[in-house]
Amino acid sequence: MNAQELTLNIAVNMGRLARFALEGRTSRIDQFLEETQKYLNELENSQYQAKFRPTLAFFKEKFELLKNSESFNEGWAEEALTWANILTHRAKLA
Repeated sequence: MNAQELTLNIAVNMGRLARFALEGRTSRIDQFLEETQKYLNELENSQYQAKFRPTLAFFKEKFELLKNSESFNEGWAEEALTWANILTHRAKLA
């Protein structure tokens, strides 16, 4: 997969994670956090445009916080959904 496809896959997963958090489906959250981390690792090792670097760096920080969170509440879901939107729009820069 290229950087744009990986970014869109991560964005879709962030949307799913938000929905699972709101539905209280923590087992699915764990599954998709793991899959998203794999996509993120692949994205970091791919060829992406320099102008995408700040977005990727900021997302990595936020994703690490989300991934290590103890509670998947409404605020957590909002943050995940925000990143789904950001990454969808920024995928063209990847």
